[in-house]
Amino acid sequence: MSTDIQTIKKLAHLARLEFNEEKEQEMLQDLNKILNWMDKLRELDTENVEPLTHMSEEVNVLREDAARNTVTHEEALLNAPKKDSDYFRVPKVLE
Repeated sequence: MSTDIQTIKKLAHLARLEFNEEKEQEMLQDLNKILNWMDKLRELDTENVEPLTHMSEEVNVLREDAARNTVTHEEALLNAPKKDSDYFRVPKVLE
């Protein structure tokens, strides 16, 4: 399968791309290489091959996600440089 310069121009228009004539020729050659490669892949017999959902059988081992309080509100405020009753005081960021 191959394509022509008109197809490249149409694809460029749809993708909102602009190419000069030299780049159009490069894109044409690259697209033809990709299409030829896809044609070669179509020749393979994949009838008894299961589709991949993952590239490997490895599974992430993650710890159980459990919500818990490790620092109380009062303990956190003890380390605060500035506090206002139950809240941290921070410098004004927006004006």
